[in-house]
Parts: sequence; structure tokens; C-alpha cells
Amino acid sequence: MVLTFYKYQGTGNDFVIIDNRESILSKNNTKLFAKLCDRKFGIGADGLMLLELPKNKEDDFTMVYFNADGNESSMCGNGGRCLVAFAAFLGIVKDTATFTAIDGKHQAEIKDGLVHLQMQDVSKIERYDTHFFLDTGSPHHVAMVDGLADYDVKNKGREIRNGAPYFKAGSNVNFVEQKNGNVFSVRTYERGVEDETLSCGTGVTAVALSMHETRLTDKEEVIVIVQGGELRVTFRKTQNGYENIFLIGPAEQVFKGEFIW
Repeated sequence: MVLTFYKYQGTGNDFVIIDNRESILSKNNTKLFAKLCDRKFGIGADGLMLLELPKNKEDDFTMVYFNADGNESSMCGNGGRCLVAFAAFLGIVKDTATFTAIDGKHQAEIKDGLVHLQMQDVSKIERYDTHFFLDTGSPHHVAMVDGLADYDVKNKGREIRNGAPYFKAGSNVNFVEQKNGNVFSVRTYERGVEDETLSCGTGVTAVALSMHETRLTDKEEVIVIVQGGELRVTFRKTQNGYENIFLIGPAEQVFKGEFIW
């Protein structure tokens, strides 16, 4: 069978995307998804997404996300932005979109060539002596470091990802360095990819909120520099935590192709 796929990237976080509105692929085909994400034997990507028909009448589509290991995963922020761009390419949406992902409903807007994706509210940020832990649709460990450019992200990230208290489910791991004011650099080790990625949307969101929580910045707009470019996170701090959180950045189609399976 010949199946059409699209490749998208958002600040270097790259994805295979398939229009699955006609249920061509089973969501149980994890071996196929892992093969497609393989950079040696497949297309190569940090993850794979299926765009499916909406399950709720107010939605435009449904997002189903799989990690590079082929397993269905928690929310992917850059993936969500890329899927909105893909839906616009297909003509499903224009400037605004509403969709449901594994963590619930999301709103999005395409404005000035950037995708603004509303993330879930965050009511709890756990603060420890050496790091923060919070869930922004996916679990994230956030730690400040010196010398980020030369930091051993892969090995240090793997050690934390597999260590206590993350033995059961694992965690994404973000290493952060403040550039100035509300500008921070971050490098992320992603579970499921089991390596450093050029960008992580939920990770960038976790970093922005953590930096505001620790008062390293008092601005409700944080600029985050990742290996693959630059993202912005805007939010509103309330008595209940953080609300109206938006992840903002580019999402670009790289190419279209076919694979036989």
C-alpha cells in the first residue's frame, strides 16, 4: 500500500504527519510508526502525528501523537503547532483552530506566519533545591546550569530521565541558562526520543513558567532560545497558578512524500 506523508518542523523539532481522516492507519501499528521515525531506515523524525476527524462537534480535528519509539505519548507542543499548520495547508482551518489532543482541548491561531498554540493551565509547580518539576501536557524536569553550550545534555539527561523519582514513567529533562532579563537558553533531553532534540514545545513552556516562578523574570512573556531557533511563551499568573498560556513560534512544511508498506 502506498501512503502519502508530510514532513514538518518547528524550530528543528521534526515530525512525520499523516492525514488519517479516513482511518487508513491503525493507531496500534507502533512498529510502523517507529520505523517511519527512524533516521537510518525510515523517514526520520522526533515523532509522528495522525490528523483525524474531530470527536467533538466544536473541534476542527483530533491530534494523535506518537514518540519516535512508536508509542503513543503525552502532549507535544511543537507537534501541535505543526499540526495546526498542516490543517491550514489541507484547508480544514484558516486563521484559527480548535482541536483535542491527549491532554484535552486546545485553541490556536496563525498570525504573521507564526502559530500561537494555547497550552493547558498549570496549577502546580514543584520546587526543589536543584530543579523544578511540572506538567505542561508532558512531564518536565527543569534545572539551571552553567556553561549550557558545552553541557553533556545527552548523558546527564538520560541519567535524570531514568532515575528517581521518575523510574515508572520517566521525565523530559531541560537544562537552562539565563541570557538576560526574560531571555533564556534551553537544551532538552526528550523521553521517547531518548536523545537531545533541537526543540521541545512543552519543555520551553515548562522553562518559561519555572523561570517566572523563581522570579528570575517578572515578565509574562518569556523568550526561549533553543538549538533550532527561538520560541516565545506568554501567560498570566493568577492565585491558582498560570493561565492563558501560549506557545508561539514557526511551523514549516519541509517536504511531501510516499512510503510503501
